[in-house]
Amino acid sequence: MRVVSTKAELKSLLDACRLEGKSISLVPTMGALHEGHASLVRRSVAENDVTVVSVFVNPTQFNDKNDLKNYPRTLEADCALLEKEGADIVFAPTVEEMYPEEDTRVFAFSPLDTVMEGACRPGHFNGVAQIVSKLFYAVEPDRAYFGEKDFQQLAIIREMVRQLSFDIEIVGCPIVRENDGLAMSSRNTLLSAEERERALTISRTLFKSLEYAKGNNLAETKAFVEAAINETPGLDLEYYQIVDGNTLQAIEEWSDSEYVVGCIALFCGKVRLIDNIVYKDKE
Repeated sequence: MRVVSTKAELKSLLDACRLEGKSISLVPTMGALHEGHASLVRRSVAENDVTVVSVFVNPTQFNDKNDLKNYPRTLEADCALLEKEGADIVFAPTVEEMYPEEDTRVFAFSPLDTVMEGACRPGHFNGVAQIVSKLFYAVEPDRAYFGEKDFQQLAIIREMVRQLSFDIEIVGCPIVRENDGLAMSSRNTLLSAEERERALTISRTLFKSLEYAKGNNLAETKAFVEAAINETPGLDLEYYQIVDGNTLQAIEEWSDSEYVVGCIALFCGKVRLIDNIVYKDKE
């Protein structure tokens, strides 16, 4: 496994791979890797000749400077995990390498980016689009792999690929959970033991709501989830929206869409967590 920090080094390695006719994939990450990331890497390794994993904490997608400052950075441990999982190249650039000058590009993804995360974190998805597009230009992958835990982000990246005419297959991969149900996240390491126990309310409530939804309407199901979170000390609900899985717009009745997803964001102490659950699948 090679670890490189410049786009020039990366291009040199990948040009040689392309000359040999090898397929190339990208798994973009912000590091602090866990089993959720490992599952993306394993799938990428199984489906491609060369797997590139980027490890870069992107400053332009943080609208909270403290969140950026406190985001865990564990490059040495990340590289050990990636080598074990069979990654071929780790691209770990500096901020100066990715942003030699300010990126002034402004993306428009309305209405995908005007709700949920977009409403709560102004500028977040513009920063995501800036860095992911930069990585796509640097790697020129055949496929790129993203986790479905960041459900809204995945929809926006698909739209960005369409807008910028990237010839890249975007592969969404299922949420990976801890044995107790908590969705894996790099932010979980910031939770105290007591906070982590409280955070279990998130997944437990979402799974209970699947059964509850079978006998109740959408508004009642939404209220059921909101009440369970609001009644748990130490959890501060930011939003719970039940949306059309393609447009990300809130719906009022189960019959309004064939693809229905519940998306949640909250603070557990000072740590912001997200999760989602599928009520009606598109397939």
